[in-house]
Amino acid sequence: MKLHLFTQQSISLKPRDKMAYSNSGSYTTGNSTKSEAQICLKFPPKVSSPGLMALWSDKGQNNVKLGKLMEYSGPRLQIQMVVTFVLTQAIHSVLKHLRLPMFISQILAGMILGPMVFKGKSSLITSSDQSVAVLGTVGAIGYMFFLFLSGVKMDVGMTFRSGKKVICIGVLTVVVPLMSCLITAKSLSQESQFFTNKRVFLAVTYSATSFPVIHCLLSELKLLNSELGRLGLSAALIGEIVALFLLTICQWVIDGLENGWKVVVSNFGFFTVYFVIVVFWFRPVMKWMVRKTPEGGQIKNSYLYIVIGAFLVSHKLAELLKVYIVFAPFLVGLAVPDGPPLGSALVEKLEPIVEGLFMPLFVTTCGMRIDFSYLKNYGSFAEDQAISAVVTNFVKFGVSFLLPFLWNIPIRDSLAFAFIMLNKGIVEMAAYSFMNDTLVISQDMFAFVTIIVILIASIVPILVKTLYDPSSKHVRYLKKSIMDCKLNDELRIIGCIHVPANVNSIIDILNASCPTRQSPIALSVLHLIKLSGRATPLFIAHEKQSKSLSHNSYSENVVLAFNRFERDNWGAVSVKSFTAVSPPNLMYEDICNLVMDQFTSFLILPFHRRRHVDGSVESEDQTVRRLNFNILQKPPCSVGILVEGQRHVKCINSRDHIHDQYPLANSSTYTIAMIFMGGKDDWEALALAKRMSREKSVKLTVIQFKAGDGFQDDDGDRMMDKQLLRNVKENTSITYIEKEVKDGPETLTYLRSIVDDYKLFIVGRRYKREDPQTVGLHEWSEFEDIGIIGELLSSPDFGGKHSVLIVRHQ
Repeated sequence: MKLHLFTQQSISLKPRDKMAYSNSGSYTTGNSTKSEAQICLKFPPKVSSPGLMALWSDKGQNNVKLGKLMEYSGPRLQIQMVVTFVLTQAIHSVLKHLRLPMFISQILAGMILGPMVFKGKSSLITSSDQSVAVLGTVGAIGYMFFLFLSGVKMDVGMTFRSGKKVICIGVLTVVVPLMSCLITAKSLSQESQFFTNKRVFLAVTYSATSFPVIHCLLSELKLLNSELGRLGLSAALIGEIVALFLLTICQWVIDGLENGWKVVVSNFGFFTVYFVIVVFWFRPVMKWMVRKTPEGGQIKNSYLYIVIGAFLVSHKLAELLKVYIVFAPFLVGLAVPDGPPLGSALVEKLEPIVEGLFMPLFVTTCGMRIDFSYLKNYGSFAEDQAISAVVTNFVKFGVSFLLPFLWNIPIRDSLAFAFIMLNKGIVEMAAYSFMNDTLVISQDMFAFVTIIVILIASIVPILVKTLYDPSSKHVRYLKKSIMDCKLNDELRIIGCIHVPANVNSIIDILNASCPTRQSPIALSVLHLIKLSGRATPLFIAHEKQSKSLSHNSYSENVVLAFNRFERDNWGAVSVKSFTAVSPPNLMYEDICNLVMDQFTSFLILPFHRRRHVDGSVESEDQTVRRLNFNILQKPPCSVGILVEGQRHVKCINSRDHIHDQYPLANSSTYTIAMIFMGGKDDWEALALAKRMSREKSVKLTVIQFKAGDGFQDDDGDRMMDKQLLRNVKENTSITYIEKEVKDGPETLTYLRSIVDDYKLFIVGRRYKREDPQTVGLHEWSEFEDIGIIGELLSSPDFGGKHSVLIVRHQ
């Protein structure tokens, strides 16, 4: 093993920075100071170990063997990663009860593994400078991927669609704090040359609004598609663009004043070349890739490799063209067409490893840089900048609160919005760490700014969650159900669409609901699309704009199908179409908001499982199942889960609309059975069935299952049951059957005997109700969202040619 000694010179710093490392690693000041250090490196470097068995076979103590293992960078990095993740999860298992984000746990883990605890000692993580460098390099690569994905998920076109108020908020929440920061720092500074790149960079960092940080906060709090969340994302996107623009312009102006305007012209030319290459060459290439991908299909892996490869070399190109290296991956990401197929594929493939592996390591390495012992002897510059940072954050909070409050947003919502815009996180921590590594700021200054980041990132989620609860407005919503609607009143219905096959089933149910001019139906169609490849949720009202989603023609086909249904029932049905693009776990909020806005009485949700005509499972979506169950737990109105009958293949396209072998309109008689056993869910189901029975082509049969052995239900419910059934018996257009059953098996036998006589069954959900009629059946239940009777009727053992509508009251 040869040892090589060489002299390494540090970067020559500009006179205004006046900082460099001395041989001992401490800071020195002076003009263009250079430091020399004798560093011993081993060549070739040890990467892969010979294995645990080979090391353990050597003679020696176990701690010596472990030391030999740590000499190899491969296993050392793996051990460092394991220790980092275990410590982070252990800390977060405690802090999550205080509602602190994972970011704080990762920072604290880094501080524990860093010099604050192991001051002057060698730990498993910081065994050598080389070991720290390897871990830091892996984290830095992860941060580059994070910036790239942040650009991919951004929709720059959103800035042009934002209203004047949102643009005003986004601009003023950056510009006003920036001006206050510069004024405060100028009043505190005693230096003659004040405006330097360092001070401007710090001022912009204090006052900027980071879109990725705001997005992470809103995502953790599940507020992305709330009204305040949409406002915050729009304002943050505009603020991000304004901050980057101001930073670039200020740097060029300062370079012009210090080094001459020829340098500025040169830098501007290099930046223009980089911008032209990315936007006018690379972006058209990616658009060509999208056009080559079949509609609804997956993009080729070779295209993905080309895009990822271009991102990996972008930083080198930026370095050659003297572009700020952090801008390189972000600009390349912005050039990628957002959404499917390219943007969503990149996010789906890269985000798990970036968010799950690289970024936690990067945040932890940022925490390892923190050492609060430097605060014992802080300098005047650090003190001035700390005061400026505090003043800037107070001004930013005030501006972010006053602007929405002046536009009649409630005070609690305005306060929550101000805290959202104030939030700090990974982007600010990365900026300060980069400045610390490049000696732009000193260790005491770095300690000050990290304290501010940690405090703000800790208290903001707690305060926002306390001040703003979007579900509180659901409590104020007037309860409304089908029973509350008179037969001649307008029935307001929302139909949710996940896949093309849902369209025909909902249209069949609507046709059976007997819409007439005297008793119309106001239908709101909500097409739910999973948010993929973009950061900002969308909610589009198609009646208010001519264009629908450019990246998903299926939304256009849904609109065409229901517009045709409206024309076929002109005067009896009015249709409004909406599209919601949001994360699956937040679709509940979109549905509830639409229910309140449209004063809806009945919500139709498709069942998560579909079957082929032979009874085999065609598709099963657990995301839809979780969404349905969440809505059933807190229903904003009466809810119906629609289990579609087994049908032949349906097709949907922009020209032929939707075709089905068994539409209601082609049937001379549409037979419906309503299974009644009592209770609020059955009352609501009976109200819907009676409304359908007014259509001459609809034949309704109400089947009451009576418990044997003199079983008595709740007195109040029993009185209401008798009243409703008395009305049914008096209605000559409804067939009433009373069937006494002793237990579940007898109920099962009777249902099996009548299942082929009806095309639609309407039943109440009757969740967690123990009745003699269903004794012995609950232990076989698989789907709690449709109840035991609904599950029996939906079983392929019953043939499955009929549809089932399971009703849950509000």
